[in-house]
Amino acid sequence: MSTNKTPQDLEKIVSEAEDFLPLLGTDYVELYVGNAKQSAYYYQTAWGFQPVAYSGLETGNQDSTSYVVQQGKIRLVLTSPLKQDGPINKHINDHGDGVKVVALWVDDATKSFEETVKRGAKPFLEPVTEEDEHGKVVRSGIHTYGETVHIFIERKNYKGAFLPGFKAWDKPYKTQDTGLKYIDHMVGNVGWNEMNTWCEFYANVMGFAQLVSFDDKDISTEYTALMSKVMSNGNGRIKFPINEPAEGRKKSQIEEYIDFYNGAGVQHIAVATDNIIETVTQLQQRGIDFLTVPATYYDTVLDRVGEIDEDLQPLKDLGILIDRDDEGYLLQIFTKPVLDRPTMFFEIIQRKGAQSFGKGNFKALFEAIEREQESRGTL
Repeated sequence: MSTNKTPQDLEKIVSEAEDFLPLLGTDYVELYVGNAKQSAYYYQTAWGFQPVAYSGLETGNQDSTSYVVQQGKIRLVLTSPLKQDGPINKHINDHGDGVKVVALWVDDATKSFEETVKRGAKPFLEPVTEEDEHGKVVRSGIHTYGETVHIFIERKNYKGAFLPGFKAWDKPYKTQDTGLKYIDHMVGNVGWNEMNTWCEFYANVMGFAQLVSFDDKDISTEYTALMSKVMSNGNGRIKFPINEPAEGRKKSQIEEYIDFYNGAGVQHIAVATDNIIETVTQLQQRGIDFLTVPATYYDTVLDRVGEIDEDLQPLKDLGILIDRDDEGYLLQIFTKPVLDRPTMFFEIIQRKGAQSFGKGNFKALFEAIEREQESRGTL
């Protein structure tokens, strides 16, 4: 990940964002998992991530072990405890495997901490400077929804593989990448009537602005409904849709998530590609399971979205959805949950100008999710 950009280099595209931090991008996403070694193998083998760095007993870490894997600008940290009890164990016991840290790349981690805390953020990590032979990193952090935290990472004076306390992790076993480029957005699920609270948090505490909102008329089926608002920082590199349940005849996907995750948390990570047909083909060949919509979806989709560059048949064969807004169109597909609990999943997205989130696909998508819920007995 290049570290030579400054906040001033990044064009502000969301004019309403106060953007006082500002943020350069997503630095990494850390998941607490039951078996970090096997999780790292999964993300390498099935998803095409590459080994980057390691922390554990061999590096002097007596409490936990972490494997860092990367593809494009997407960096995942997979962390497991080495001893019984402790906060990592409790997180896994309460939530199963899941996202603990959404780390944000900043120019000044101390200022980021001070600016957010004075606006009401609950401190998680006071600014700390860590050094090794490769330079120094400053980290700080704040609490967000549920037990999720944001860590601010200032790494402009660091040249190592990842962070102090980690060693470069290279191994002969490497897989071909699957064309994933960067994190497009990350979605948080929160409890009943909590969406506005957390949207206000991102606006007031972090200087974000609301891009778009969806109510239960936009996101509803015969059985279930939810509400969503999308918050973005000024340069548009960080986008956080926030979902909450809405009243429906049966239990929505948000309620199912909160029941199994035992609270609010990161629901899905949307990762961008420049060739979704190629990416999804590879992922399916490697065993990734995707949600499917009825074949009849494709009978009328071009009437709705108009002309596209791609042939429709490969999109239909793979189950890729299409939507259009005023600026262009997008292609998207969603995995089934990638964990044993029906909690976190991934979205693969290719934007052909569109800056929206696939509103035209919501009904078909959520009906597909409901079919999965029914098979699990949780609808």
